[in-house]
Amino acid sequence: MEDAGQRLRRARERLDLRVRDVEIASQKIAERHNNKEFIVMISRLSDIENHGTLPSIYRLYSLCCIYRLDLHEVLGWFGVPVASLASDAGMIPIGKTHSVDFDPDAAEVLLPISLNPGVDLKRTFFVSEVVQRWGKLPLALVSGADIRRYRYGFVGTDDWSMSPAVPAGSLLVIDDTKRRIQLNGWRNQSERPIYFLQNREGFYCRWCSVKDGIVSLIPDPSSDAPVLSFPVDEIDVIGQVVGLALSLDPEKRRRNRP
Repeated sequence: MEDAGQRLRRARERLDLRVRDVEIASQKIAERHNNKEFIVMISRLSDIENHGTLPSIYRLYSLCCIYRLDLHEVLGWFGVPVASLASDAGMIPIGKTHSVDFDPDAAEVLLPISLNPGVDLKRTFFVSEVVQRWGKLPLALVSGADIRRYRYGFVGTDDWSMSPAVPAGSLLVIDDTKRRIQLNGWRNQSERPIYFLQNREGFYCRWCSVKDGIVSLIPDPSSDAPVLSFPVDEIDVIGQVVGLALSLDPEKRRRNRP
């Protein structure tokens, strides 16, 4: 199996580029960005290709530009699992509520791509018993929707202000075209729009009301969290929460709850 350096050499050779050509091309990139770190000297390229030397992020960028390679894919050659960025991040509990800025186009999920014939998809069933084959698919293809239209947030593992409606540790899907706070029109609390907001102190996931130039951030009554109030010009409404994913592991949720 080829290592990363060998793959880079093969990419260079496919383009009939000499190591000197690569050095000259990288100098142009360095001049454009006014940063000598982008230069890939002949001796360094030889070390990368033949001795397993790890290129710096600047040199790796230059090589991808010169060889017309996808940077994310090349990072994978060096053992950096870019497609696992979101799932690996999910292993790290962050107490504060925050936005999530991963590129959804780069993310992949493991999905059942072949089920046993005869499965009635209208009925609830245990997926593990009927899957014939699993495979990775781009996250953008999962729902058939263009998920780039959405933004994402994460309710901090210490933020129980909207629980049980939105438990701590929930991943939020945010529609940033719905930034105007809706003041009425819902029949019950479960239909009331939830918003993702930001001010100088951080991010919030709350119900909202507006009166006399004051925005009130309203928690779930069961959480015992206080209502927070700010002048309208101090709050930025990122968008309306239109979906969420959360852990159903009761032990994990119990351990995290104060």
